[in-house]
Amino acid sequence: MKERTVDVKVGTGYQAVIGPGLLQSCGGRIARASGPCRAVIVTDSRVAELYLEKVRQSMSDAGFSVESFVFPRGEGSKNMAVLWQALEFMAESRLTRTDLVVALGGGVTGDLAGFAAAVYQRGVRLAQIPTTLLAAVDSSVGGKTAGNLKAGKNLAGAFKQPELVICDTDCLGTLPESEFANGLAEALKYGVLADRPLFDRLAAGSAGDRIPEIIAACIEHKSRYVQQDERDNGDRRFLNLGHTIGHAIEKCSGFRVPHGRAVAAGMAMIAGAGEKLGLTEPGTAEEIAAALLKNGLPAATECETEELLCAALSDKKRSGDSITLVIPKRIGQCILHTVPVTEMAGIIDLGKAAAV
Repeated sequence: MKERTVDVKVGTGYQAVIGPGLLQSCGGRIARASGPCRAVIVTDSRVAELYLEKVRQSMSDAGFSVESFVFPRGEGSKNMAVLWQALEFMAESRLTRTDLVVALGGGVTGDLAGFAAAVYQRGVRLAQIPTTLLAAVDSSVGGKTAGNLKAGKNLAGAFKQPELVICDTDCLGTLPESEFANGLAEALKYGVLADRPLFDRLAAGSAGDRIPEIIAACIEHKSRYVQQDERDNGDRRFLNLGHTIGHAIEKCSGFRVPHGRAVAAGMAMIAGAGEKLGLTEPGTAEEIAAALLKNGLPAATECETEELLCAALSDKKRSGDSITLVIPKRIGQCILHTVPVTEMAGIIDLGKAAAV
């Protein structure tokens, strides 16, 4: 299978490399991007069992002095307590500003490790090695890092671009079907945003062995948005399609509903609300819902409106008394639509009604 490389032209620029068998050579690749140094690999307990030793050995062979910080798997670990433990570990490991943090794992690991790299000594270098489809197509690229607060998801964070992203597609073979579907939700998001052919391919349920191509397409789309608007004040906000309601679903479920499934439901609901408001072409919501269901994803939520509203109003995309929503106009084109927070309950109700 051919290796693919996407140039992400943000900051000083970096590459996302996609292909099979890349963990074996990750040490040399990271060394070429950063130079051998002291490194701390941050990973969760499940990924550590599968891949930590392989990555540690590759990096040691490439001249790195390697330590590892392993935390309990799951969204519940993406909090300030675990972040602080990671920072203390980096200090105990005598990491300096010329050293490196390696995020090995899914979106939780990438967010947590990236946040730690951003704030430890006001910034050390970072490499991202995503091991889930969701992290590969989305969260490992673009520089957003975060931790959750009691009030909501990703309310603390920092921008931190990596030196390199390494997507070993062999890692995806160990994912449960439900976790693979989480990643397809974010891939479908890029189709709805800007890529009708990508959407049609995924809607047909034909991801199959074209996963490297799909990952590369998603990263290319994301890199364009990030290049135009690194700090999320303009067009990068389009990447939040499905996320305002999606993050609310995650919080209301106590994070039992994973990110991809929550975003899927949020995307279907906002498309349904958009049709009711006359902002979305008729039939678009039905197309999105069918594509999600074809890929084992939900198109609705059982959460009550009041619960969702409370969580949504804590969303970081809120600005004062208004909130900016991303609404599909049609498949392949979306708009930014700012509404008063007083209208949000009605929009959620419209989305729930459309999904019934």
